[in-house]
This record gives sequence, structure tokens and C-alpha cells, in this order.
Amino acid sequence: MNWQLIEQLRLRLGANGLPYEIPVHPQLVHITLGLLIIAIVFDIAGALFPLEKPIFKFLGLTAIRSSFFDVGWYNLIGAAAITFFTVAAGFFELLLANPPVDQKSAWGLNAGWTMLLHGLGGVLLLGIIVAMTVWRGLQRYRWRKDASRQVQWSYLLAGIAIMGILFVHGTLGAQLGEEFGIHITAANTISNNLYNK
Repeated sequence: MNWQLIEQLRLRLGANGLPYEIPVHPQLVHITLGLLIIAIVFDIAGALFPLEKPIFKFLGLTAIRSSFFDVGWYNLIGAAAITFFTVAAGFFELLLANPPVDQKSAWGLNAGWTMLLHGLGGVLLLGIIVAMTVWRGLQRYRWRKDASRQVQWSYLLAGIAIMGILFVHGTLGAQLGEEFGIHITAANTISNNLYNK
């Protein structure tokens, strides 16, 4: 925990080790994940539209291929924008973390290494999501603006790979909360009661 930062900012930390009741980073993470997953899934649906068209017709749904790509594009822009705030909140909460020193995660990492990998991974994913957004924008407005399939297959494969990376990265974050009890009110209350006896 960075006590100098706490003193400089005159923060009053609650039972969860944060100056507010509910951690912000996990909330923003789920918004980022939702927007990114929806973006990739809708772009895949748009790319596979000729195969899906009979299904939509059978179900009586009117669907337009370009609408799938619109949903993918605007959700990706949202994901890129919110990820800046997600990473910023994550680093702020990481600076206020008080990790246990004698524990290891299910992956055999201690809390310090898990925090380091999660923090660096967050910055890396921010860069990847922004790069994906630029790549997607070039496809939408330059390279494939007149094509019926607005995205390249390589873009879709990269999106699926990024979802796999997000799974690994999210597991590290979950380990910080679940296994190390970082910024978890109940875990901090129990550990404080144990140390005060």
C-alpha cells in the first residue's frame, strides 16, 4: 500500500482499503468486456450473414447485414473509450492494495507477481483494443467501405484471440480479489480482526 499517496491525497480508506465503498475497476472491466465481446460477435454475425439469412427469414426477423457491422463498430468504439478509464481505475486501486505476502494463487504466483502481470496486461490490452479500433475503422471507412463484408477474416481471428487473452487476464484479476482478498471488504475485515487479537 502506498501510504505517501494516501497522505498526499488525504484519503480516508474504508474496510475494503479504498476511499469508496464499491471498487470501480471491476465494474468498468465488465463494461469493457461486454462491449468488446458484443463488437466481435456482431462482426462475426455480419461476416457470416449469408449463412444466417435463411434462419432469420424462417424466424420472421428482418435483418440487414450492415446493421450487424454498425453494432460491432459502435461497441468497439465504446470499448476503446471505456478501457482508458478501466486501466486508470485499476492502477489507482492497485496503488492502494495491501496484498498478502505469504500466499500463492492457483497458478503458483504470489500477490505481487499477480498484480504486476495484471497491471502490465491491462496496459497491453488497452493498446491492443485501441489498435483493433483503428484497424476496424480503416476497414469500415477506407479499405472495405464498398464491400458487403465490412471486416477482414484476419480481424475476426484477432478478435477471437483477444477474447482468449482477456480470459487469462481476467483470471489474474479474479485471483487478486478471490484468492488474495484485495479490496474485498469481508476479507479485509477478517484479516484486521485476526491481527488486532
